[in-house]
Amino acid sequence: MKKLSLAVALLLTTLGINASTDQEKDAIAKRIAPVGQVYVAGAAAATAAVASGPRSGEQVYQAACFACHGTGALDAPKPNSADWKPRMAQGFDVLLKHSIEGFNNMPAMGTCMNCSEDEIAAAIRFMTDGV
Repeated sequence: MKKLSLAVALLLTTLGINASTDQEKDAIAKRIAPVGQVYVAGAAAATAAVASGPRSGEQVYQAACFACHGTGALDAPKPNSADWKPRMAQGFDVLLKHSIEGFNNMPAMGTCMNCSEDEIAAAIRFMTDGV
């Protein structure tokens, strides 16, 4: 009889814990739900560009490369500057390889993980066009 009473008490306790857990989960979900959403201007346009086909070198530059190459951060050469000359002397294939795999301060794919290799190449051509 003691074992049966203990088993029933344990069963009721377990059911009580599980029932309150579901209610608590709902309450927690309501408390931590976001109060709003972040709107990033141009994000829809960037998504549309991906869906519409390959991007131009300028589009890739504006979306992914500008943060470093536009400002010269981490010694990144600015577009159409003399800083590109020693890099270009190594050949376009080396520039493309470094851009895809990463080199020194340059991260792999220049942080544009949704860019194709052709788009990266177009961005390089855009930045070196006047050199």
